[in-house]
This record gives sequence, structure tokens and C-alpha cells, in this order.
Amino acid sequence: MTQTEKRAYLIKYLLQEQPRYADMPIPVEEQEQKKLLRSLFNIRMPGPASETFLQIQDAYLQEEASQKGITTLASLHPVQDRIYLWQGDITTLQCDAIVNAANSALLGCFVPCHGCIDNAIHSAAGIQLRLECSSLMEKQKTEEPTGEAKITKAYNLPCRYVLHTVGPIIHGAVTGRDCALLSNCYRSCLELASAYCLKSVAFCCISTGEFHFPNEKAAKIAVQTVHDYQTKNENSPEVIFNVFKDSDYEIYKQLLG
Repeated sequence: MTQTEKRAYLIKYLLQEQPRYADMPIPVEEQEQKKLLRSLFNIRMPGPASETFLQIQDAYLQEEASQKGITTLASLHPVQDRIYLWQGDITTLQCDAIVNAANSALLGCFVPCHGCIDNAIHSAAGIQLRLECSSLMEKQKTEEPTGEAKITKAYNLPCRYVLHTVGPIIHGAVTGRDCALLSNCYRSCLELASAYCLKSVAFCCISTGEFHFPNEKAAKIAVQTVHDYQTKNENSPEVIFNVFKDSDYEIYKQLLG
């Protein structure tokens, strides 16, 4: 099957799962088809799918990732000992684990084509990621606490694992507790990565998007927490600070020299 044929199959399957959308026409334009498919991924509740669907979905998403271009850790140059700075799409980064800035439900973003990293990661990983997260949360029986972390497989992402952490939400002035919770996010991810013997972790800019943590203050906390952890733990993972915006790149470049 071509990518176009795979996309059409996936869209039809997901539309049939939603009775109110079953008769929705499929757009002709490729980009509109991609937006519809991503939207259907985003709104789908966690649940199993047929083996055929999963095989076609996996082949489709892996080819999409390949077309975007995969960035390997080996192609990056450290800016400090065991620390890298990289600007790009975290869903195309091949390392041991990437960090997802999740919400407390830990099920991904349900808003169609939303611009948050949670949405991007779940969209690129496939429906299996939401199902595994749902299983974790069913066992936990409570929302994910701010500052802690969970690990899942990465499915169709080029990394091996995803570390999910919930950062603090800022509703005004940043408090000392907010700063401590954000630091805990980085520490919890590093501790979990170390427990799984992972060699590399890519951090996004936790809490700085929809959660409104000031970018420069968040970056200082991130860098300091990573430095402290690596200093105390000789075998700690290498860390990639992943940024998407030019402004964040400049902040981290200044902090990391």
C-alpha cells in the first residue's frame, strides 16, 4: 500500500468507530487528509484496534517519521560534558527516551491538532501510547501528581521510551513551590531513566507552553537540576535539551555557554 492508501484506510477505520462521523467525506487534499487523520487519533478514547489497523498505522507513522528526517544522538555535538542542545522536532529524535510534558490525566491531548508537545508525541507514537497510559492510570486510580514521572514504550517514535511528567501550572506570580515542582519533574525523569539504565534523555521545555511557566526561569531550573543530578551520579544519562522556538534556543545557549 502507498502512504495515500494507508492514510485512507486509517481514516475510514477511525470514522467507522465514531457513528456520528461515519458518513463524513474524506478530503481530497493530502494536507487536509493528514489533519483529519491526526484529529481522529487525538479524539479517540483509549482502546484496542484490529491487528490489521495497527500494522497499517505503524507502517504509515514510521514512513511519515522517515520522511521528516530522523536525528540521531551520534549526529549531535555536546555543548558541555554529557549535555547537548538541539533545536528541532522532538518526535524525530532517536535517543533512549524523550520527555513528554503531560497533563495530570496522562492520556495525551484530546484537542484535535493542538499545538502542544503532548499532542505531537501521541500523534506520532500511535494509538498504543494512549492505551498504555490508560492502563497505568487505571492501576494508579488517581491523577498523576505534579513533579513525578511515568515511563512507557515509544511505539512508532524513533526513541525507545517516553517519560511522561506533569509540570506546575502557573496562574500568576511564580512561587517557590512552583520552582521546586518543576525541578522535581527533571529529577524524577532522570531517576526513572537511571532505574531503567537509559543512556540518553531528551527534555522538552516542561511547563513553558500551555502551563505558562516563564521560559528563562524554567530553563535555569532545568539546567541547574540536570547539573546537580549529573554531578552526584556518575553514570547518569546524557541529556539533550530540546527546544523548538528560537527564543528558547537563545536562552539555553546563554545558560550552557
